Amino acid sequence: MRKLIAGNWKMNGLCAAVAEIDAIIAGLGSGDPRAEALVCPPATLLAACAGRAAGTPLGIGAQDCHTGRSGAHTGDISAEMLKDAGASHVILGHSERRAAHGELSALVNLKVLAAFGAGLVPVVCVGESLSDREAGLAEAVVLGQLDASLPREAASHPFAVAYEPVWAIGTGRTPVPGEIASVHAAIRAALVRRFGTAGDRAPVLYGGSVTPGNAAAILALDNVGGCLVGGASLKAEGFLAIWAAAVQK
Repeated sequence: MRKLIAGNWKMNGLCAAVAEIDAIIAGLGSGDPRAEALVCPPATLLAACAGRAAGTPLGIGAQDCHTGRSGAHTGDISAEMLKDAGASHVILGHSERRAAHGELSALVNLKVLAAFGAGLVPVVCVGESLSDREAGLAEAVVLGQLDASLPREAASHPFAVAYEPVWAIGTGRTPVPGEIASVHAAIRAALVRRFGTAGDRAPVLYGGSVTPGNAAAILALDNVGGCLVGGASLKAEGFLAIWAAAVQK
């Protein structure tokens, strides 16, 4: 399965940051069939980044979308608008959206449907808190989020899942390899049970303090189909190092 290396710039990047997109494109060269490269900049840079990346191996994605196609939703952006601006993917259900905006899996489910309708590939995020893990509930929480966030229509559309343990995001901490492998195996089994072939081919990414230093070891684990990268993706050097770890596997 082709790995997916996705950079999530979050609320970072002014116009000058488009230079990092140019540097990533230069570093990717003609690309590699073993790994797909995707960067999700803030909405203010989406069209500019997509214009630079057109015709290159770099995909450009968004970080969220509204459930509706249009309407009186001040400050929101529809999936159709994102597609029109040049996005190919959209991150949905990130733990920072769930925590800071009170997004529940039922809302994520509707956003996934909106993404499908616009022709975007949703990257659906799931992950447990530290208290969940310490209570032995990590897999139950993750699989519950997964089931509620993915509609049945996912069986006929491309999608990806990103496992991000909340306690590892931006902290410099990562689960031990066995913990990552165990959750990814559970996610894969759940996807196959529910969606069959579509569940077997959907990439399951790991996210949570991924760096050039730990990417190779994470990507070598069974059922890890790529990485969702935060801070290390803000500079071309870091993003390209992680992508290089994927193409060496």
